[in-house]
Amino acid sequence: MAGAVLTAAAAVPAHADTLRDALEAAYRGNPTLEAARAQQRATDENVPLQKAAGRPSVTTNSQYIEFVKSSSTSLIAPKRNVVANLDLAVPIYSGGAVRNGIKAAETRVQAGRADLRGTESSVFSQVVAAYMDVIRAEALVALSANQVKVLGVNVQSTSDRFEIGDLTRTDVAQSQARLATAQSDLESAQSNLIAARENYIAIVGLAPDNLQAPPPLPGLPDSLEDAVSTALVENPDLIAARERAKAAGYDIDVAGAARLPTVSLFTGGTYNNYLGSLESGAVATSYPQTSTAVQAGVQLSLPLYQGGRPAAQERQAQARSSAALEQQIGAERSLIAQVRSAYASWKASQAIIESSQQAIDAASLSLEGVQAENTVGNRTILDILNAEQELVQARAQLVTARRNAYVAGFSLLAAMGRAEARDLGLGDDGPLYDPAVYYDRVQGKWNDWARDPDPQTQSTRTVDIPAPGAEIPPSAESVTETPGN
Repeated sequence: MAGAVLTAAAAVPAHADTLRDALEAAYRGNPTLEAARAQQRATDENVPLQKAAGRPSVTTNSQYIEFVKSSSTSLIAPKRNVVANLDLAVPIYSGGAVRNGIKAAETRVQAGRADLRGTESSVFSQVVAAYMDVIRAEALVALSANQVKVLGVNVQSTSDRFEIGDLTRTDVAQSQARLATAQSDLESAQSNLIAARENYIAIVGLAPDNLQAPPPLPGLPDSLEDAVSTALVENPDLIAARERAKAAGYDIDVAGAARLPTVSLFTGGTYNNYLGSLESGAVATSYPQTSTAVQAGVQLSLPLYQGGRPAAQERQAQARSSAALEQQIGAERSLIAQVRSAYASWKASQAIIESSQQAIDAASLSLEGVQAENTVGNRTILDILNAEQELVQARAQLVTARRNAYVAGFSLLAAMGRAEARDLGLGDDGPLYDPAVYYDRVQGKWNDWARDPDPQTQSTRTVDIPAPGAEIPPSAESVTETPGN
């Protein structure tokens, strides 16, 4: 399945973009995807944050004291003092709060990775829709432009026949009205094309350049049941909901640990230096100007009453866990509806493609027949105009159905969890982003000073891309050809 989705069978013309190009560009520079990756890195940091609570801590503090006025009853009156303290604490037991906090953080990392997969699929779905929208808009502009050209010839022909008395002024007016309508439709189609190209630039980060027809989508399910069963196992949004529900269960244990005892080891040292200022009123008496002290011990802390706070926190965690469990069911419901809807849309679009092709064939034959019958007086100019309009509508319906079928098929793959970079065979422009690389680098760090460089923007800007026009590439003009001609 991997690379086939983006590998076209035929050679691509020079200066043309393929769907693979668009997906690669979005994968490397889409701001939504880059922001999701950064958010996942922030989620990864929750693991070392939780681990830090179970690691030793060392603190030190120092003071310089100037005794401006000593007590009159003091026998020893230093003038100044320097004090330095060093304390080491090693947590031994925390009621399971640290252990369960780490498990919850690690579980949320897995949920975040699933969210990142979902964002990737969502962005790719937007790319495919934008890509197909541009192709559809170009085809509709080509159809509209061809219709204006055809109706322009009809108006000229009708005017010439009116001059020789073969047609009436009504026939000329009908042809002119249809031409004006076609010109209006062309303006609307060109406006829609510009909007589609702007949307493509916003999502992909590049201007569309002679987009080629996409290759067939591989890996589509044989039945709705296959699609649903695959989605229930592989859909990233559902996986994320399951992991969050699991993490919320650990949060209950973390909250309950607040009522349990904690045990820690501690040691500390103190250094005093009076800087030669320690004096006594007694004659020939001297005192040491420095002193040190070291302590070590075990500390047991047993909370007896905390105003009901631990119980409230535990009930709160239970309520949040309940919410996460219900959200998991909601995600499952939504996924099933999404898969069924995408499957139905995909199948319907395929049927519409077939019927639209039949409509084009029939409309083409009808137009030829009406034109022939008009030459012997059995059909009017209005009949010809109607036949031409039916052919244009059938072609436009085919173009739209092809777009809808491809987008629905890709949406179905995304819902099944099979529309990510690895599934699509991306990676020619460099290695794929692996969220585990960052996690593995930071999850075991102990260093308080292990700071990363300040972040820089990774996504591409589009401010320098010129505003797109409504011109169409030569490949788009092929949709105006009548099959069989």
